[in-house]
Amino acid sequence: EKDKEKEIMLLNKINLDIDYKFYLDADYNQHSGSCLAHQSTEQKELHDEYSNFNHPTSYNEHNTVLHQLWFDKDQIDYDDLGKKLGMEVVSVSSILQEPGQTILLHRDVFYQITKKYPNDKRTKVRANIYLEDWKLGHIIQYRDTNKEWQNSTHWKQGEGFLWDSDIFHTSSNFGLTNKYTLQISGFLL
Repeated sequence: EKDKEKEIMLLNKINLDIDYKFYLDADYNQHSGSCLAHQSTEQKELHDEYSNFNHPTSYNEHNTVLHQLWFDKDQIDYDDLGKKLGMEVVSVSSILQEPGQTILLHRDVFYQITKKYPNDKRTKVRANIYLEDWKLGHIIQYRDTNKEWQNSTHWKQGEGFLWDSDIFHTSSNFGLTNKYTLQISGFLL
């Protein structure tokens, strides 16, 4: 039954209608770091699927930086977000990706949720929401449920995706302005 469950990949386009000012006005200087180290070690199945997949040495701690903030239930109404997205919200974060930065090819493994709820077998999902209308050079690429690669561009504020751990994706900002996204993670209802 577990193998049958894994055959179903979840990828839904969504639109979340909320006020995004809180996230856009946040102080993103509080945290920054490279995604290179943990994505290189936590993505074994990606390496297995792309047998010759190795991160080129041109990816380094200077061009894989993101600024990420996490918000708790005292700051954000998890229940309201959950009702709007059809999920039980466990965590909310936002990311600022500066021009010239890349988040390497990966899939969301929900490490923190699994650590907090090790025996919960419900489907873990992430809503990835664009906090502003699309700007030149902003892109997310993802592998859809047919295992075809798609480009996400020309989005409107509030649009995005709800996906599970089977959706490989990458993000890049080769534009001239910061790129902002909201990540809402939890269990599918």
